[in-house]
Amino acid sequence: IWEAADSKQGFLSRNGLYKALALTALAQQGKNINEKLLESFSGQELPKPTLGDLSDLKAASVRLKREKSPNVLGFTYAELSELDTVKVELLPEKKGLILKHVEYEVTSQKYSCTTLRRYNDFLAFHELLLMRFPYRCIPRLPPKKMMGANREFIEHRLKCLRRYLNMISHHPQMHDDKLVQFFLSFSGSDCQQKIRETFRGIPDEFMTSNLASRAKDLVPMDTQTQLSNSKEHIKMLFNSLSKLKDICERMVLRATSYASDMLQFGKELSSMSNDATPVSSWSCGSNETWRHLKKGFKHLSVEYGALGDKAAKEANDTEDQVVEKLSLLLDLIQSYRDLCERHEKGVLQDHQRAVQKMGQYKKKKMSATVQSAEVGTVEQLEQKILDQESQIANMENRNYYSLHCLQMETQLIHANLDIVYEVLEATATVQSQSHSELGKVWEAIGPIISAIQQESMGSPRNSLSPINNNNRITV
Repeated sequence: IWEAADSKQGFLSRNGLYKALALTALAQQGKNINEKLLESFSGQELPKPTLGDLSDLKAASVRLKREKSPNVLGFTYAELSELDTVKVELLPEKKGLILKHVEYEVTSQKYSCTTLRRYNDFLAFHELLLMRFPYRCIPRLPPKKMMGANREFIEHRLKCLRRYLNMISHHPQMHDDKLVQFFLSFSGSDCQQKIRETFRGIPDEFMTSNLASRAKDLVPMDTQTQLSNSKEHIKMLFNSLSKLKDICERMVLRATSYASDMLQFGKELSSMSNDATPVSSWSCGSNETWRHLKKGFKHLSVEYGALGDKAAKEANDTEDQVVEKLSLLLDLIQSYRDLCERHEKGVLQDHQRAVQKMGQYKKKKMSATVQSAEVGTVEQLEQKILDQESQIANMENRNYYSLHCLQMETQLIHANLDIVYEVLEATATVQSQSHSELGKVWEAIGPIISAIQQESMGSPRNSLSPINNNNRITV
């Protein structure tokens, strides 16, 4: 097929590609391939080959493209979100005979499995994750509380753990690591003990990465300047997004308070409608207002209950679709800030200490040489210097690799900024729908009140002075 379609210059032209595809289709039909085989198709549509499932080919193409540009993340927010989806739910009953503890049901869409995890399992996993990926954004775990964990604390921790696992499962380097796969799929007992036994002494990412040996070549000359600028930019993002989250949390509180007020309003109307206190003509004369009001309160209490339900839904939707997404983005940014701190206090300081130690060895060697010390002493110092040089070279490589990872993690933050679009869109949608639904209920309440008043006054609405077109009263 290639010989028949080749332009004799080592590549296919457009016509050559069409010819090759048509010949492939004929070969799949069992025909013997020759250059004249397509002559019979003059003026006709060429046959099309069966290509089968191209998903693996597409995945390989994307992977090769990313490998060719190691300094570019190569993932969009949508692609990161598709890596996996992890659900974390709280089991309704606490476990344990004496010391009760809660368990979480963890479901991974990628591995198609559901497992049970305790908080201590998360702790063991977190410790190993920091050892395995010291140069990546590792989100913080929510705090542990030994005794007296109330429902509010447990609910908050549940949301934090859900965000924690989804951030890891959406990370391009961590999502398919054996450690992560084990935590999401192991279904045996005592997960924390088993995961420590299985991954004890696990090498960190630097030791297993094919980029480690050429890390220096991956770090641009202006990395330190760019990193400094990015840290300032991300600091600004963190502060502004934190304020947005505070505002959205207050929106949730206002909607919750409004829902509570409307429900209480409805309860009071219902209470008045069920009042059994005798009311005779002695107290009201010929006035029938109270009797009609009591009758109308039953209908109105239902409408105010509906207002409360819709406001409660607004609060829940804002919490789930807005506050939680902002919280996830803030958790990710905080993990980036923690990573920058680890880089400065870890690899960078280790390298500086190693260089200082090398200087001390060289001073001792010079002193020993000048003082004509024993040959063995000088040789020992020379060996220490060689060993130290090897350590420094390794630390320099680690430092460069850490800087390369910092660049990738910075790009990861920017890829996840698409969450802001989701937050803005969800805020607009929730508020629009909620206000529209609340408005419809309020509009329905008006005619109910008018009907009660008309029945009470015993006359058509357009003849009632309080609400006719010429003398309208607003309450």
